[in-house]
Amino acid sequence: MVPSLRFSYDWTLLLPAVTLSLLGILTISPFIQEGSLAPRQLVWLAVALVVYVGFSTFDMRVIRRTPVVMALYALAFSLLASLLLFADPVLGARAWFSLGPISFQPADLAKFALIVLLAKYLSRRHVEIGDYRHIIISGAYALTLTLLILVEPDMGNAIIFGTLWLGMMLVSGISKRHLAVLGLLGLIAASTLWFGGLKPYQRARIVSFVNPASDIHGVGYNAYQAKIAVGSGEWFGKGIGYGTQSKLRFLPEYQTDFIFAAFAEEWGFIGVTLLFLVYGLLFARLIQIARAAATNFDAFFTLGVLILFASHVTIHAGINLGLLPVTGTTIPFMSSGGSHLVLEFAVLGIVTSLARQGRIATRDLSANEYLGGS
Repeated sequence: MVPSLRFSYDWTLLLPAVTLSLLGILTISPFIQEGSLAPRQLVWLAVALVVYVGFSTFDMRVIRRTPVVMALYALAFSLLASLLLFADPVLGARAWFSLGPISFQPADLAKFALIVLLAKYLSRRHVEIGDYRHIIISGAYALTLTLLILVEPDMGNAIIFGTLWLGMMLVSGISKRHLAVLGLLGLIAASTLWFGGLKPYQRARIVSFVNPASDIHGVGYNAYQAKIAVGSGEWFGKGIGYGTQSKLRFLPEYQTDFIFAAFAEEWGFIGVTLLFLVYGLLFARLIQIARAAATNFDAFFTLGVLILFASHVTIHAGINLGLLPVTGTTIPFMSSGGSHLVLEFAVLGIVTSLARQGRIATRDLSANEYLGGS
C-alpha cells in the first residue's frame, strides 16, 4: 500500500539549517554598502526551503532503485565532463555553468550522486567490505568524478570527494589493514600530484601554509588576512556588520571561501562556539536518524550527508584558522551561493522523507503482526 502524500518536515533538522543560513546572510550583508549579496541569498534560501518541503513530503524511496542511482551518476559525470568542453573559466577554473545572473556548479549535484551510489553499493555489500574488490570498485566510482574535478581544476572539491568516499568506507567497517593500504596509496597519489598534477599556484599555497610568512603579500595573503580577522574578533566580536577586515575588503571572498573568518571577526570566540553548537545539533540529529534507519540504504545515505557536511565544516574552518592550506571550500548553509544551498536543503529533505517512510513501514508491520496478518 502506497502511503498518502502529506506535508512533512523535521524541525530538529530544519531549525539548525535555517539558523545557519540566516547567520550567513547577516555575515555577508555590508549594511552600509551597495551591491550586497544578502537579498539574493535570501531568495535562494526561500527556494531551498521550497525544495526541502517538496523532497520531505514526497516518497523519496525511489532513489534506492538501481536505475535511478545509475542515472544520477551518469548525469553528474556528463555535466562535469561538459564543463571542460563548454564552460568559460572563472578565476582560472571551469567549474560553473552560467545562465545570465544564475550560476550552477555541477560538483554539488555530483556529491549527491556519489552519496546515493555509495549508499546503494555499501547497503548490499558492507558485510563483505573485507574483500578488496568492493573497495576498488567503490573507489573507482569516486575517483572518476574526483579526476574530473581535479582537471577543472578545483582542489577543494576534489578533497571533499575523497573525504566523502573514505568516510563512507570507514562507517561501513573497513579493516585496519585495508585502511593502512589506503593511506599508503594516498601518499603515493599526493606525491604524484605534487610533482605532476598540481598547478604552480596550488604548490605555492601549500608552501605558504608550511611557511606562512614566506609570501604574505602574494599567495599567503588570503590566509594571513583570515587569521587577522579571526584574531581581531577576540571574545565577543566587533558586532554584526562592523568587521573591518571583511567589510573593507582586506579579506577576499569573505562571502564564500572565508565567511567563517568574517563571522569570527564580528561574533568573536563566543559566537564561534555557538556556531559550532548549532552544527553539532544538526550532526547529532543526523546520527540519531541514521541509527534508527529502517534500511541499510537509509542509514548509509544519512551518514553520507553527515560526512559531506562535516568535511566541509572541518576543511573550511581549518583553512580560515590557518590549520590547512587554502583550497577554496564553502561551509554548509552559510557561504553565499545558490546551487550548494539548494543541494544542502534537498538532501535534508530526502533524509526526512526516508525517515518518515521508515516509520510508516514499521508501524504498518507492527499493526500487521498485532492483527495476526501475514
